Amino acid sequence: MPGSLAYFLTFHTYGTWLHGREEGSVDHEHREPGQPYLPANEKQEASRHAHLKHAVFLLDESRREVVLSSVRETCTYREWRLLAVHVRENHVHVVVSAIAPVEKVLRDLKAYATRNLRKQNLLTKEAPAWTEHGSTLYLWNEDKVAEKCHYTLHEQGRPMQCWPTPEG
Repeated sequence: MPGSLAYFLTFHTYGTWLHGREEGSVDHEHREPGQPYLPANEKQEASRHAHLKHAVFLLDESRREVVLSSVRETCTYREWRLLAVHVRENHVHVVVSAIAPVEKVLRDLKAYATRNLRKQNLLTKEAPAWTEHGSTLYLWNEDKVAEKCHYTLHEQGRPMQCWPTPEG
């Protein structure tokens, strides 16, 4: 978006962030920054889980390595400036500066990762890797960019697959 310095993107693996979960989730009516999440609802979460068409997809170490490499490859190919990425077991955080619309950035990152997971036989042709969308935040100033880079690299618990490394 013109004027934003970067985007903070989060996308979850398939079946791991369902409506009704205790940590909250967003829908079309609860998606603006600062709005409360949907309330916890065990029945709704159980119903969503029962209606999954595929197995829940988690990222083990080899899958996380492929996703990290794919995010870096996508940013290089698209000439986007990757500032931070952290691939976790059930989600990915990315801070990236790009002239492209945020939806294209999110879509391309997920598509490259999916294609590479399939190339490495770490995801079947039929199975989805990701939830339908993801969280997209515009970062308007250097302080917000630094805050989200720090959050991505240092506030996720035990570091998994990161770039740059949390020590560097």
